[in-house]
Amino acid sequence: MTTEFDLGHLLAERGAERYELHGRYLNHQLPRMLHTIGFDKVYERAEGAYFWDADGDDYLDMLAGFGVMGLGRHHPVVRKALHDVLDAQLADLTRFDCQPLPGLLAEKLLAHSPHLDRVFFGNSGTEAVETALKFARFVTGKPRVLYCDHAFHGLTTGSLSVNGESGFRDGFAPLLPDTAVPLGDLDALARELKKGDVAALIVEPIQGKGVHEPPPGYLRAAQELLHRHKALLIADEVQTGLGRTGDFYAYQHEDGVEPDLVCVAKALSGGYVPVGATLGKDWIFKKVYSSMDRVLVHSASFGSNAQAMAAGLAVLSVMENEQIVANARATGELLRSRLAALTDKYELLADVRGRGLMVGIEFGRPDSLKLRGRWTMLQAARKGLFAQMVVVPLLRRHRILTQVSGDHLEVIKLIPPLIIGEREVDRFVDAFTDVMDDAHSGGGLMWDFGKTLIKQAVANR
Repeated sequence: MTTEFDLGHLLAERGAERYELHGRYLNHQLPRMLHTIGFDKVYERAEGAYFWDADGDDYLDMLAGFGVMGLGRHHPVVRKALHDVLDAQLADLTRFDCQPLPGLLAEKLLAHSPHLDRVFFGNSGTEAVETALKFARFVTGKPRVLYCDHAFHGLTTGSLSVNGESGFRDGFAPLLPDTAVPLGDLDALARELKKGDVAALIVEPIQGKGVHEPPPGYLRAAQELLHRHKALLIADEVQTGLGRTGDFYAYQHEDGVEPDLVCVAKALSGGYVPVGATLGKDWIFKKVYSSMDRVLVHSASFGSNAQAMAAGLAVLSVMENEQIVANARATGELLRSRLAALTDKYELLADVRGRGLMVGIEFGRPDSLKLRGRWTMLQAARKGLFAQMVVVPLLRRHRILTQVSGDHLEVIKLIPPLIIGEREVDRFVDAFTDVMDDAHSGGGLMWDFGKTLIKQAVANR
C-alpha cells in the first residue's frame, strides 16, 4: 500500500524532534551551542519581521536570516510568484533551450548597474564569488587574487581563499594563490599590483565582519590602480546589495566606482529559493564564452531555474513598488541616530556605525573601575563575550534576535528585514537601553550569565 506524502502530518508528528534530529544527523555542535546560550527556541511560524513561538509570543527579527530575508518572511507577492511559476508547469532546465525568465531577471538587475552587461546565475553567494574569481583569473591570465583583512566571501574552496579570517581557513590548505591587504590601504594594494601577477581585488563595500567601511575615495582609487595594472575590481554585494545600505548597491555610495564584476545573492529570492548572480562587463563574458565549444565552460545544474528567477523578478518588483531602498535609508538613519545618542550615556558603548539597515554597535573598555574589572575579566577569558552577553538578554528578555558580528569581536550587527519601520526601531532601542542599564548597574542576570560564558570559554580552550 502506497502512502501519499503529507508534509503537514510529518511536521506535526516529528517536529518536536528538531533539535534531536539535528544533533544526530547534521552539525552536532549547532544544537549544543544554541542550548548553551539559551537560543534553542521553537518558532512555530513567521511573517514579515516577526516569529511566533508555540505560546503565541512574538519575536522581532533583526537578523533576517543573515540578510536573506530582505523583504521579511513570506511576502505575499513573492509567494504568489512561486505558486504561479509552479502552476505554469514550465519546461524548466531542459538545458537545450532558452527560457524567458533568466533573461528578464538579468535585464532587471542590469538596469540598476548600467555599466554592466551580462549575468551568470548560480545558487548562492559563494557560487557568485567563485564565478567572479574564475572569470577574473581567466580573462587576465593571472593567478593571484587580493582580498582585504577580515573579509568574508564564502566558505567553498575558492571563496575561502579570499576569506580574511584564519578560523575559517585553518586546516583547509592549500588554497588559491592570494594575498590579504588592509582595507583602505592603497599603498599595500599598489605594492602587490607591481608584482604583475594579480588578477583582481575582491572587496565588500562595507565589511560584514565588524561593519567597517573603507575611507572615502578608496574604492575609486583602488579601481584606478587595478585598471592601470590590468587587474579587475570585484564588488561582493552578496550582503550589502539589493538596498541593504540605502542604495541599490553599496558601491554606489561613492561616485565613479564601476566594478568589473559584481556578486549578488542572499535577498534576491526573498529567502525562498537558493540563488546567486554574477554581473559583469560584456568583454569579460565574451572572453570566457569565446566560442560555441566553450558554451558550457562555466555552468550550474540548477542555475537559472524557474523558481529562483520568478522569485527574483517578484523581489525586484516589490522593491520598486514599495520603495524598499528608500525605507532602508530612512529607517536606518533613524535607528543609527537613536543608538548613537546613547554613546554619551553608556561608557561600555563605544561606537555606532553603518549605512542603511546594516548597523554595527561596538562595545569598548569602560572608564569606571568597577566596570573595567569585569570587562578585563571577560576579555581575558575570550574576546567577544560582552557582545554575546548583550545578544542573549535581547532574545531571552525582550524576544529580539540579533547576532555578534564575528568571532572575537565586541560588535553586534543589525541586518533586519528592509521593511521594518519606526515601531521596530522603538522596540529595539527600548530593549537595548534596558540591557545596557543592566550592564552598567554592575550586577544582575546579565553579569551572572557572563560568568557562565567565561566558564564555557575556558573549557573550550
